[in-house]
Amino acid sequence: MENSNGVLIIKDENIENEDIQKKAISINNQLKVSPQVMQIASNLNIKDANAILEFGNEPAQQISKFADQILNSIKTSSVEDSGVMIKELTSIMKKFDKQDFEESKTSFLGKLFSKPAKAIDKMMGKYKTIGGEIDKIYTQLSGYKVEINNSNLMLENLYNQNFEYYGELEKYIAAGNMIVEKSESGDLPKLESLANNGEQINIINYENFKATLEMLKQRIYDLEMAKMVSLQTAPQIKMIQRGNYKLISKVHSAFIITIPVFKNGIIQAIALKKQKLVADSLAELDRTTNELLMKNAENIRSQSVDIAKLSGGTSVKIETLEKTWNTIMQGIEETRSIEDENKRLREAGIVKLHEMTEKLKQKSIR
Repeated sequence: MENSNGVLIIKDENIENEDIQKKAISINNQLKVSPQVMQIASNLNIKDANAILEFGNEPAQQISKFADQILNSIKTSSVEDSGVMIKELTSIMKKFDKQDFEESKTSFLGKLFSKPAKAIDKMMGKYKTIGGEIDKIYTQLSGYKVEINNSNLMLENLYNQNFEYYGELEKYIAAGNMIVEKSESGDLPKLESLANNGEQINIINYENFKATLEMLKQRIYDLEMAKMVSLQTAPQIKMIQRGNYKLISKVHSAFIITIPVFKNGIIQAIALKKQKLVADSLAELDRTTNELLMKNAENIRSQSVDIAKLSGGTSVKIETLEKTWNTIMQGIEETRSIEDENKRLREAGIVKLHEMTEKLKQKSIR
């Protein structure tokens, strides 16, 4: 049975085993009154040893091939390839770095002169590469899902064929048992009775018939064993189908759904990161503009006050004039004092010179 997605649905294991048993019982009941069983029984020459050895050989051989077919289906599946794909996907997913989308601490100048577009381009380049690698794995996994689903359909055909050959085996087993019952109740007692008269030919016929009858019983036993293999093969097929279905379910839920969601999440994260960077840049620009406006206003205010002070008075302060006047007057007084002192000293010197001249003259006269 398949769901709407074309995926083979495997029922509960207990229900499957009950279905297998019911199917086997139904086949057995139908064979009890089957004309085909009677036809098989009538066609077997119990005196022919080769015919007994070939009795039921075709369905028995087909049953033995099922194990090889199932094993081959497992070997040719992409279980190992899927493991490689999952490892590759894990490696790709590890390239995702949440710090790419976290707010970094940047200095004032860094915020002012940073280039958000360049950072976004770098991030986009990285995750574009990751997206391409994910797309490649996504395609491979999608193909793997189809392959496993086809494998389940093939196993379902094997399951149905297995029961077809199981039915064929049951026909030969039923026919063989019918021959044994008929022989043991009819031909064998007659041959035994003839052998009891002591004639060698009758004894030989009895022993040969008993030997071929025993050979037929052994052949029926072999067919019973083949039937058991068939019964065991049925649940094994279902187990493989169930395992494949779990793989399909895992691929469908964990990869076919998760990968697109992951990619959409990256796209949204990049878009939000881009918005955040642009918004931060605009906010920083607004803040810087406001700071410049405030500084300019403060400078204008200070300059206006200074200019007003300058324009309200003369270039030379009265205090400065008064100080320079006092300095000049002091200099004049000091100069006058020095000149007076020099004059006094000069006059005193002249007097001294006259005195010395007179003294010199007096000494010369003597």
